[in-house]
Amino acid sequence: MTEKIVISGGSSGLGKALVETFLRQGHDVFAFARSEEKLQALHQKMASCRTCGHFYFTSFDLLSGDFSSLAGKVSATLGKVTRMVNNAGMLLNKPFLETAYDEAENLFRVNVMVLFPLIQHLFPLMVPGTHIVNITSMGGFQGSVKFPGLSAYSASKGALSVLTESMAAEFSEDHIFVNALALGAVQTEMLSAAFPGYKAPLTAPEMAGFVADFTLTGNRFFNGKILPVSVSTP
Repeated sequence: MTEKIVISGGSSGLGKALVETFLRQGHDVFAFARSEEKLQALHQKMASCRTCGHFYFTSFDLLSGDFSSLAGKVSATLGKVTRMVNNAGMLLNKPFLETAYDEAENLFRVNVMVLFPLIQHLFPLMVPGTHIVNITSMGGFQGSVKFPGLSAYSASKGALSVLTESMAAEFSEDHIFVNALALGAVQTEMLSAAFPGYKAPLTAPEMAGFVADFTLTGNRFFNGKILPVSVSTP
């Protein structure tokens, strides 16, 4: 079965690796991110793959974009949505006492609040059995080790975890499944910004393989769950 998959933050890091993984598996993918240039480069890279699924993309800013227009583009290309990975996120590495209100507010808007209009607009395209996967962090997993400078980021990811549980409860009658993966260290630009000089045990393509498999099959076993995925601290 060819899945119809939406991925946010699909131009770099884990999101880019996920796009490549799903396409090579033959699934159709609609990805969006702020960088049109990076998405175009990814499209060109995948164009030579004859067995890949169809790749659709658009430049979109979660803080200022028109969600109705975005949903229209998804509808016109994919037609429906069977899988969604909310991968886009923002990092702030700054001590709590130095974090301005507007900095924390923007962080929460990107990491949590935009999911309200995003999913509300895409929900009519979701069919029974659709699996929504929110990418959160071990930093937002209750009881995990916390690090100085990441208080706002970790708090936003913790909020995303609770939102995941709440959406799963609300969407259950529609047979829409919602889970979150709390990822540990993956070698991406965001990790380098959070922990300069740290070498992660997993690359983005390696983690993408796991996330892709969970996105395709995890709803058979889980709903409303926050699953830690980490072999290291951080």
